[in-house]
Amino acid sequence: MTLFSSPTCIMSHCARLVVHEKGVPADIEFFDTNNPPKDLLELNPNGNAPTFVERDLVLYDARIIMEYLDERFPHPALHHMDPVSRANARMLIKRIDQEWYPILEEILLNGEKKSSKAKKQLKESLIAAAPVFEATPYFMSEEYSLIDCAMAPLLWRLASVGIDISSLGKGITAYANRLFSRKAFQDSLSSQEKEMMPAQNK
Repeated sequence: MTLFSSPTCIMSHCARLVVHEKGVPADIEFFDTNNPPKDLLELNPNGNAPTFVERDLVLYDARIIMEYLDERFPHPALHHMDPVSRANARMLIKRIDQEWYPILEEILLNGEKKSSKAKKQLKESLIAAAPVFEATPYFMSEEYSLIDCAMAPLLWRLASVGIDISSLGKGITAYANRLFSRKAFQDSLSSQEKEMMPAQNK
């Protein structure tokens, strides 16, 4: 099993995080997305990250990779067992993908100074969701799940775009620290991602 991964792409980070949370015996191969390696292009002509390969299986959508790994390696479970809870979790991840990820991507693409409006929007949107972060130890759950695997890489990148997590309130700060302190999360970080968080906040 091999996970071809960008060292900075948020979706790659999500997939890597699940690999480490599940203890999946997969090789993680970092590559420059502007210059994909030949062996990756043979498997996935688009050469995009992340791409997961297991024998004849090739997956190149982060959310599908995350769910596949959770089903392929059932312990520890990162998805709820019952269909209703699983469907609700998928809807929450979809909302995160549609509401928060695009704003972060805009800031990353255009730079912090040119994206002051987007930065303000992201910050205010997270603060508005503070009660959700405060209600349970993990995102709308008592247990760590795939939703947290989608949230952790997002929150980790906030400092790199000039958003101090502590400015979002105690609930979000405590939640973020809870995620960041997990061994699997620390193991999932590439050397470039480690530099995204100021030393005093690590």
